[in-house]
Order: sequence, then C-alpha cells, then structure tokens
Amino acid sequence: MEQITLRAETGREIGTRPSRRLRHDGKIPATLYGRGSDPLTVSVDRRELYAALHTAAGLNVLINVQVGKQKHLAVAREVQRHPVRGEIIHLDFIRISMDEAIQAEVAIEFLGTPVGVREDGGIVDTVNTSLMISALPGAVPASIPVEIGEMGVGDTFTVAMLPEIEGVRYLAEPDTPLAVVTLPAAEIAAVSAEERAEGDEAAGVEEGTGVAAAGDAESGSEAGA
Repeated sequence: MEQITLRAETGREIGTRPSRRLRHDGKIPATLYGRGSDPLTVSVDRRELYAALHTAAGLNVLINVQVGKQKHLAVAREVQRHPVRGEIIHLDFIRISMDEAIQAEVAIEFLGTPVGVREDGGIVDTVNTSLMISALPGAVPASIPVEIGEMGVGDTFTVAMLPEIEGVRYLAEPDTPLAVVTLPAAEIAAVSAEERAEGDEAAGVEEGTGVAAAGDAESGSEAGA
C-alpha cells in the first residue's frame, strides 16, 4: 500500500483557544501516540492532511508523520469533525509497524442489481456499508467488493458470504447482515390488505355454507314430520 509523508510541527499549546487559533491559521491540532512512546502533540497543514486522507485508501492510508528529521509510520484514527461544517478539527495518529496487524474499518462496495429488484420491484436495504477487519497494514484493502446480483426478495447478504481475502480477518459475527432485499412498504401493505380481504371472503363463504346446511337439515326434519 502506498505511503504518504505528512509534515508535523511540535510545540503547540493545549486548550480550546490555542487550537482555534491553529485552525484559523490553516492547521489542524493532532496527537501522535502508540508503540510504547509518550504522546506527542503536533499540528499538521489542513490542505496536506486533506490530500493525505483523500486517496483510494481513505482513513486507512499509511502516513509517515515527519516530525523534524524523524518519521513515524502511522494511521489516522479518532477523527473529530465540526458538527455543522464537517471539517476535521482534531485527530490522532497511531504509530504502527508493518509486521503487526491493525484494526481498520473498510467500506463494502455492493455490485450489481439484485434479481429481486429487477424482476419483482424490490429494494436493497444496505444494513452495513462498512466492516471492521484485522490485517497487516500493507494488506488492508481499499474496499471489499461484493456481488449481490443474484439476491431475490427476502434474501440477506451476511458477513459469512463475503469473499476470502488473504491476510484479512473479518471481526463481525458471520451472521451479521450487510444487505437485504425487501418489497417497498407500500407494496407490503397492499399485499397484506389483499390477504386480509381474501381471508375475510373465505370466512364468509364457510359461514354461509354452514347456515345453508343448517337450513337444509331443518327443512328435511319438517318434511319428515
């Protein structure tokens, strides 16, 4: 997997006001920690950070955080965003090693249009669009493509049905649902109403048959008398 170098500066002040000033100057406060080293408070350029996190690997990109003459291989985690603007206001960099597994959240890429949608008017409900995995840093996939074209109405695609990827271990339970093909709510309601109507009609016929039979029996009794 590609590695990106991101320059970081140390010596930033801690607190809300200093962090606000940093962001005003186009920098993002961050913390670098992990692998037995003391946490290091740093700041990174907003534009450089944006470019680093918007490759195909997304948040799982391998970043060489350069502090002075030292480089620390890390991944971005605990990304905090502004509640309205959505821009990053703080994040953590976790030091990693290429020969030690890490946990990462990977997007699931659903491919194809299910049979239940094409032929039966169903809809796809994507229950989970990402999944936690464990893998060596260099083996973390950018995404997990899954083919759902054969799914019919009522079918569920689960974690157990995901493709095997060398060096990747899925952390969710095998029966965890990822996608379900269902009928639209309006169509389900219409089918239910039709079934109730058919049930009422069947019950009416049976009731009427019973009355007629009783009447025939009574007439027969009178004729016999």
